[in-house]
This record gives sequence, structure tokens and C-alpha cells, in this order.
Amino acid sequence: MVRAIILDVDGTLVDSVDLHARAWHDAFLHYGRDIPYEDVRYQIGKGGDQLMPVFFSADELRRFGEEMQTLRSGLFRERYRSQVRPFPGVRPLFERIKRDGKQIALASSADHEEFEFNLKLLGVGDLLDGATSSQDAERSKPFPDIFEAALAKLDGVRAAEAVAVGDTHYDALAAGQIGLATIGVLCGGFPEQDLREAGCVEIWKDPADLLANYERSAVHRREAA
Repeated sequence: MVRAIILDVDGTLVDSVDLHARAWHDAFLHYGRDIPYEDVRYQIGKGGDQLMPVFFSADELRRFGEEMQTLRSGLFRERYRSQVRPFPGVRPLFERIKRDGKQIALASSADHEEFEFNLKLLGVGDLLDGATSSQDAERSKPFPDIFEAALAKLDGVRAAEAVAVGDTHYDALAAGQIGLATIGVLCGGFPEQDLREAGCVEIWKDPADLLANYERSAVHRREAA
């Protein structure tokens, strides 16, 4: 039986993917690169360490990569963070999971400040058994580090006894590398086909839809491997 649920945050629990994409787009413009917005958006779900090399050379990143990431964080806070909203049904979903006797961890690649902002917005801190931010992992998604770190914060749970929930194929690819089955949600705006091809065992619209179908979801019924 499943003993724990490990959930991504941005795009899965809070509606922030477009806002992060805009902040990255603004930062790239500052450094002279007018990259189509949709190209930037498709990379959201990775951390900056994996996202920036898609658009900038290794030499460019050595010269100004850290500075650009700092600028992006500032732009997001100043221009966009106030627009972030939680998706419906997050706390009721977490309460249902806890009534089922399962542990909950959050696996976020956001920096600590952004993570704390989202956690306050969601109002679920009292229901968590573990959480991560970018400081807990050397590499961000699609590498598995952040899910490994989240799993390590849970009490005696093996990967085969947990399920991940995420909105991007990067989540599924990262979780799958350590043996976590992944449930996909569409609220982050990524194509269902991409989620399925990355290995998601099932797809739901958003947290509220997962809650409405909880009894027949992999959160509740999946057998341990």
C-alpha cells in the first residue's frame, strides 16, 4: 500500500507557471535574448540550473548566469508573486490523505523564500511530514535529487511505498528515476501526452479533481511494488 505522497508545488498546488515564465522572459530580455514566451514556458518545472543552459551557452552562464538567476528572482517577487493563487481543493486533499494514514511531503525546486511564500499561501504547513526547497538538492528536476531529498524526510518510507504528484513531464522523469510512480495533473498547462509519455500512471485535472476521485486514484489504491 501507498504510505506517502510527495507533491510538486508550482503548477501542481499553486497557479504560478505563467508567472514564472514571464519573470524568466523578462530576465532574458535584460541580457539581450528575446526568446519566445512559449519556449520559455515549456521549460518551467526545471530549476534555473537546468533551465538557463537551454537558452544560453556555458560561457555566457559563467559570465552572468548567477547574476541572471538573481535578477529573475527579484523580478518574480516584484512583478508577479502577488498574483500567485492556490488551486482549489489543496487543503481538503491533504486532509483526506492524512485521514488515510499517509505521510505528505512537498518536493519544490523553488528557493527557500519562494517556498515559504507558497506554503503560507496554501495553509497546509500543519499537515506536512517533510518538505524541500532548492537548498536541499544539488541538481533540480529532471534530475531526481529533490524527490530523493523529500523521500529522505519521511519516516521509514521506501520509494515503492510512495507516489509523486506533479504537473510536468520533468516531475515524472525525475520521480521515475528513483522508482516513484507519478500522478500527473493538468492545471500547470502542460500537454497530457507529454505527461503520459514521461510515465505518469494516471492524469487528473487538478488537486480538486484528484480529491473527487480519491478512492479510485493511485494515491489510495496503488499496491506497493
